[in-house]
Amino acid sequence: MDFDFSDDQQQLRDAVRKWVDKAYTFERRNAIVSAGGFDRSAYGELAELGLSGLYVGEDDGGLGMGPIEGMVVMEELGCGMVLEPLAQTLVTTGVLGGYAPAELKAAWLPRMASGEALVVLAHQERKARYQLDVCATTATQAGAGWTLSGAKNLVPAADQADAFIVPAVINGQLALFLVERTASGVSTRGYAMQDGSRAGDLTLRNAPALLITQDGLSALEHGVDIGIAAVCAEAVGVMDKTLAITVEYMNTRKQFGVAIATFQALRHRVADMKMQLELARSMSYYASLKLNAPATERRAAMARAKLQLGTSMRFVGQQAVQLHGGIGVTDEYIVSHCFKKLTQLEITFGDTLHHLGEVSARMQDTAGVFA
Repeated sequence: MDFDFSDDQQQLRDAVRKWVDKAYTFERRNAIVSAGGFDRSAYGELAELGLSGLYVGEDDGGLGMGPIEGMVVMEELGCGMVLEPLAQTLVTTGVLGGYAPAELKAAWLPRMASGEALVVLAHQERKARYQLDVCATTATQAGAGWTLSGAKNLVPAADQADAFIVPAVINGQLALFLVERTASGVSTRGYAMQDGSRAGDLTLRNAPALLITQDGLSALEHGVDIGIAAVCAEAVGVMDKTLAITVEYMNTRKQFGVAIATFQALRHRVADMKMQLELARSMSYYASLKLNAPATERRAAMARAKLQLGTSMRFVGQQAVQLHGGIGVTDEYIVSHCFKKLTQLEITFGDTLHHLGEVSARMQDTAGVFA
């Protein structure tokens, strides 16, 4: 099997890497964190590169690309620990493009592709514990339309987004709706997350909504799987950055008159970090390659990938901090932000223990080396 990237994919990677290196410096990121964790102008710059339209068809003003291109982009954004929620745009454009009626696509996809509109997924509720079929938000038909009532938590850029894709229950069945933030009955409360990004709580009180699909669970599972693949790729980028910073530090930090990189015990720990990174990278590739597989196969693949990524993220982050010593936890030094970003990504779209349960639940009778 050929795992080489095409020329177009390499050019896309180079373009995103140049933007991260030149336009999204650590100093700019710190300024965005101080200002609340979201910068509309930075998101606009991503849109100018075409990244907000990565999964949008060319007829709707997008690039019409696929999961491998998404993986390439998210890896590079991970290297810069970019705060703006492009992964959410990949999720919502994928859901709208695959499940929404034609008039809804025409109204929103071109605006999302151009960066004019930011639409995010608002699906988490306090009692759900990462279970996608647990939903207390309800939908009521109102004439030719719908109204939603309920609350969603940890919604990315909740008070900055233009609209939300919201799961809600119709007569016991999960459906997906689009709700505009400025609509009546919609309120948000924003706050900063551990990694400096912005999120918030969304409250709906008879808020008008547009129906995307009544097959909400299938669409939501697909959207979350797009998000898992994006998070896996982003985490690989963050771990790449974390390892590079750690190696550079060990080559410059001296103890007993020599660089600590010469100490064999520490070199072994770096080798273990590299091993975990490469395990994570291979499973990120696996997740992206399985993103268009049948639903049962796709869901199992995402759980396996997120399980390995969660394990790798925890190991790489902890080792990086320990190898740096006290400076590794100071807010002024970049590696502490890498650690916080990895910790945040580990719990996004389901933490490691949740996905261990998912992998276990999906094992067949023939699972095991002796089957």
